Amino acid sequence: MNETADGHDTPVDTDSGHEAGAAVPSSGDGHGIGSGPGRVLVAVYAVFALAAGSRAAVQIARQFDEAPLAYSLSAFAAVVYLLLAVALATGRRTLALVACGIELAGVLIVGTLSLADPAAFPKATVWSGFGSGYVFIPMVLPLIGLYWLSRRKQA
Repeated sequence: MNETADGHDTPVDTDSGHEAGAAVPSSGDGHGIGSGPGRVLVAVYAVFALAAGSRAAVQIARQFDEAPLAYSLSAFAAVVYLLLAVALATGRRTLALVACGIELAGVLIVGTLSLADPAAFPKATVWSGFGSGYVFIPMVLPLIGLYWLSRRKQA
């Protein structure tokens, strides 16, 4: 616990020594989750957020009645990608881990359902066919993200 200026105690993260829930500032040594090769992940997630979000916005605005589930899932994927880009860029490791888990679960569940019951997905989502419309990057990306986060924990 740390005592604040007003005399209250605040919980402290024992791993970093910073206040619990606070973004841990980068030390500038290149070892943060959003530094070095992590910058590539931030960029890829940002591009995917923009691509999936733009595509979903147009589809929802123009043809939502054709495939509401697919287009809603693509919009959800865009939100997850944006969340990951921000979490990685700002060093929020726990948020990034949770978002990677959601992304991986989404790709596996939607990928499986889209192959098992194609009628449920008359139009493709970002995660349909395990990301086949995006060269399977949506399937590989959370695995790379989880690997990167695990390596940064050890550093």
